[in-house]
Amino acid sequence: MTTDTITTETVDTAEATAPQSGVRNGVDTTALFATLDVVKSDPEIAQFQFRAENTWLKGTHNRSVIHGFYGAKQEMEHRRPTVLEADHPTVLVGADNAPTPVEYLLHAIAACLTAGIANIAAARRVNLTEVSSTVEGDINVLGLLGLDNDVRNGYSGLRLTFTMKGDEPEKLRSVLEQSVRRSAVYDVLTNGVPISIDVVTD
Repeated sequence: MTTDTITTETVDTAEATAPQSGVRNGVDTTALFATLDVVKSDPEIAQFQFRAENTWLKGTHNRSVIHGFYGAKQEMEHRRPTVLEADHPTVLVGADNAPTPVEYLLHAIAACLTAGIANIAAARRVNLTEVSSTVEGDINVLGLLGLDNDVRNGYSGLRLTFTMKGDEPEKLRSVLEQSVRRSAVYDVLTNGVPISIDVVTD
């Protein structure tokens, strides 16, 4: 096993050029290429809006429900609602009922890249037998506690280590590089996104 650093400067042009049928790595490649064809013919269908509804419970404990979203020109729902709870550990004045919000970011980047790996590998006819990862984030709580204005509130850096097995190492590395290039979560974390906040008080 070799360990390398993945950067977005690596240009990856090994795209799939012909449709294929069947299932590879658990991905329905027929549906994958059919979806690509539909979006190419009607770009408006690519506009999506995802949503979460959050409710404060007690202290730093709160709960989000993810169910409805907009996509493919219509309102849609996931097969079932997903409930996510967040809290702070006791060392940070919480009750430790659930992971912290910043830990969900670690899950988000790992999950997004892993899903991309599965789809891209299937499209390129690359076989996978294992994909696992560890994500670490460094944060200095002096900032978010308001004790040092020179310390940022969020992570100062993230480190991801992927273990991938299947086809030749160079093919696996190329798949991961392309997943990084196409990851929505990686894009949000590295480029930022405008955020608007409104408040309703009655």
